[in-house]
Order: sequence, then structure tokens, then C-alpha cells
Amino acid sequence: MKNYVQPGNTITLTAPYAVASGDGLLVGSIFGIAAGDAALGESVETALVGVFDITKVGSQAWTVGARVYWDDTNKHCTTVATDNTLIGVATEAVASGAGDTIGRVRLNATF
Repeated sequence: MKNYVQPGNTITLTAPYAVASGDGLLVGSIFGIAAGDAALGESVETALVGVFDITKVGSQAWTVGARVYWDDTNKHCTTVATDNTLIGVATEAVASGAGDTIGRVRLNATF
């Protein structure tokens, strides 16, 4: 079809803040994972779908299937909805220890 552009699994975004490869970033309502390093204002290829290990708030337990939100102020994932952006669901349980700061998330890429 003549109006097809791309699959949309990844897109190029302008980094709203400095990011390293694997960091989450939020541009308007678009959340994704940086495929490379980028300084503020630079272009960065961003994955919108898939399952990723992402930094989460420590001392917060996750259950499989729990909704996961992006806290753009603190730049980590949380299960707290208030003032945060829904990005996907947890695909593995995570304990509530202070050192449990990585969670596995399936991005939903929908708004």
C-alpha cells in the first residue's frame, strides 16, 4: 500500500533528557526504551514494543500482570498510577526488597 511507512516497533525520537542505551524515556504520550545513548535534544532510536528489564522503585513488590507506570520525575517504573504514565505490565514477580530495583515489563505501546 502506498501510505505504509514502517512497522512502528521502533521510532526515532528527540531525547527529552540525556539517556543511555536501555533507559526509558517519555516524549509526550510516547514511552520507549532508548536503543543508544543520546544527550538532551539529540535523536535516539527508541523501542516501543517488547519485553525489557527496566529500573523500578525499590521496596515495591510486583506481581505478574500488574500494571506498570513510568515515573518521569524519578525516571523509573512503579505500580503507582497517580501522576505517572501507563507503559505496560509486569511479566515476572519482583520482591519488595530495597535492592530489588529491576522489573521485567512488556511494553503495551498503546495510548
